[in-house]
Amino acid sequence: MPLWLQAGLWGLLAVGALLDGIPESIVIGVSLIAGGAVSLVAVVAVFLSNVPEGLSSAAGMRQAGRSRGYVFGVWGGIALISGLASLLGYIVFRGFAPGVVAGTTAVAAGAILAMLADTMMPEATEGAHELTGLITVAGFLAAFMLTKLGG
Repeated sequence: MPLWLQAGLWGLLAVGALLDGIPESIVIGVSLIAGGAVSLVAVVAVFLSNVPEGLSSAAGMRQAGRSRGYVFGVWGGIALISGLASLLGYIVFRGFAPGVVAGTTAVAAGAILAMLADTMMPEATEGAHELTGLITVAGFLAAFMLTKLGG
């Protein structure tokens, strides 16, 4: 595959990370409305879903010949936009009905699940086929425990 095409594919993964990161970041901002503190579970879920995706895309961009500055610029821009989405979630969603907030949270959860199913699980199955299911269950158990601990 030509380098320009590889770079474009990894760039699409970055755009996908941005598109699924925005609703997730909004939920982080929304979590500030209820209790005045960011939900630990929300932050851990967003972090765990986005870091491996970002590392994979960044490595692919580097292999395709993109400079470090380009890679850091792309992911720094995604982080900045996601931060602004968190601020937007806090400011805008304060006045919304609980149903709208719940719907936004459901969309963010769906984005995380879609990213897991489409991107991370197939890649994990290639590398660690026997452990993919166990690791997935451990992740859900960790999220459940964090929720019950009051995160």
